[in-house]
Amino acid sequence: MASNSTPSGTITLSLWKKLYVFVKPYRKAWYGSWVLAICMAMAAPVRPYLIQVTLDKAMGKTIHWPQWISDKWQYPFAQDAVTFIVMVTVFQLLFLLMETSVRFLFSFTTSRLGQWVVNDLRQAVYKKVVNLELRQFDKTPIGTLTTRTINDIESINDVFSDGLIPIIADLLTILITLATMFWINWKLTLISLVPFPIMLVATYYFKESVNKSFMQVRNAVAELNAFVQEHITGMQVVQAFSAEEREMEKFSAINARHREANVRAIFAYSVFFPVVEVVLALSTGLLVWWVSGGVAEAGLLVSFILYLNQIFRPLRVIADKFNVLQMGMIAAERVMKVLDNPDTTPADIAQAYQPNKVEGTIEFRDVYFGYDEHRDVLKNISFTVPAGTTVALVGHTGSGKSSIISLINRLYPLHRGNILLDGVDINDYELALLRKNIGVVLQDVFLFSGTIADNITLRNPAITREQVVEAATLIGVHDFISQLPGGYDYSVMERGNTLSLGQRQLISFIRALLYNPAVLILDEATSSVDTESEQLIEQAIDKLISGRTSIIIAHRLSTIQKADQIIVLSNGVIQQMGTHESLLAAGGMYKELYSKQFQETTT
Repeated sequence: MASNSTPSGTITLSLWKKLYVFVKPYRKAWYGSWVLAICMAMAAPVRPYLIQVTLDKAMGKTIHWPQWISDKWQYPFAQDAVTFIVMVTVFQLLFLLMETSVRFLFSFTTSRLGQWVVNDLRQAVYKKVVNLELRQFDKTPIGTLTTRTINDIESINDVFSDGLIPIIADLLTILITLATMFWINWKLTLISLVPFPIMLVATYYFKESVNKSFMQVRNAVAELNAFVQEHITGMQVVQAFSAEEREMEKFSAINARHREANVRAIFAYSVFFPVVEVVLALSTGLLVWWVSGGVAEAGLLVSFILYLNQIFRPLRVIADKFNVLQMGMIAAERVMKVLDNPDTTPADIAQAYQPNKVEGTIEFRDVYFGYDEHRDVLKNISFTVPAGTTVALVGHTGSGKSSIISLINRLYPLHRGNILLDGVDINDYELALLRKNIGVVLQDVFLFSGTIADNITLRNPAITREQVVEAATLIGVHDFISQLPGGYDYSVMERGNTLSLGQRQLISFIRALLYNPAVLILDEATSSVDTESEQLIEQAIDKLISGRTSIIIAHRLSTIQKADQIIVLSNGVIQQMGTHESLLAAGGMYKELYSKQFQETTT
């Protein structure tokens, strides 16, 4: 998914089969569009032919109808020029109304079909994204996924509204019009098509030029989305290090590539459309020259001019539509890569384990894990946390503490080994039940746009306001929330930037504890809070870890001294295990960590 390869955009059978899966539920609209396209193509030569016979009749020329019409239309008014012209004109008006209705239905049906497909595709892609393994987000820019979910899928709509079916409709119109011209006067048709090879060559070069430019535009859009998403998220770092100018230069370079690609496409359009007009003028001039001097040929001349316009009008846009189709297929190819990505959280097995109660005994057996397949960050990790006890993980940054807790609720797959909860492999559990029984408070707290109550419940309608207040009161932050404007309905901005780090941490703490999990994980839960907030959390921890399996990760050793067991990690390997007192007595790494922090807190 993070590949930089450029999709080919070729309309392959396999790619179309994947896309047709989303078209299939709307087969009636799909087939209806083809029927309407054929009807439009069949109707295209009718009005120019009626204009021809009307002019011929006005000039006193004998009208030679096709035999199947002559056999059924033997009415007296056909001999009277005025009556004939009036009747044909009325018919043309009715036919024009019918043709306009068919074109409206065709445009509406294809556009609606595209929107239906886009809706289902976007649902499928978002469902896929939220079920991707976290390692996919570690190596894929967020802006890239945003582009796939929004911009690329929107481009697929153009495949239906301006791409495949409209192109076939235009080609059918051109073919039927040409066939009609040959049927009426094959010599005049050949004369009028003499400049046509110029048009074909111009169309080919236009298609290639615009296609190349559009691909560059699409890549630049993905770069822009990724860059803007990343830098808005990290704006605090950009401003703190006065990097605005440097980052602006990078943005300007990407934006310039986007501009230049668009300018090249505009240039191609600016050249192509005048070429079309010149070729049309040449064809019209040849027609006039060929029939000049023949008054009786006025109807034929006018009809052929109209036929030429019916050929050149779609040719003006068919190359553009082909590029739209190709860009849509490129977008479809990218979207299908997301849908085909195999790195998703494994689905529950057929008979997933669903116990009525989780006690909370956790066991690691010879666990090896890494964020890529070539390097392990955890090596041969084995330990047991009995139900209702507390284990503390300590070690330098990068020692593997956070990796251990990421594995417990199956956020990442293991390389080797097993993790058991109450003696059952966690892979055998129903995933929703497993994660419901594991409460997590992370160091980097993320709050969504919305109210404080929404962020605590994550909009779960099963959680009542009374339960939220009870959990907040238990932790000791009910008064703090009540003092905010609107209380629990106070609206926080994206990422909770209107609240302090300590306040965000406390809300995250309530969020985790509200589900009354069997296992509580605190990942650096007090590392980013002030002293008052830390005291509130530590008071809550003392109440909540009693009788509950708890795993605490902290640099501050004062918060883990009461743990039943302490595990000391270094470079992904367990160095020591024991209680606070036994580890101090044994010396080694834990005593060094403790002594260093003790000296820092007393100086």
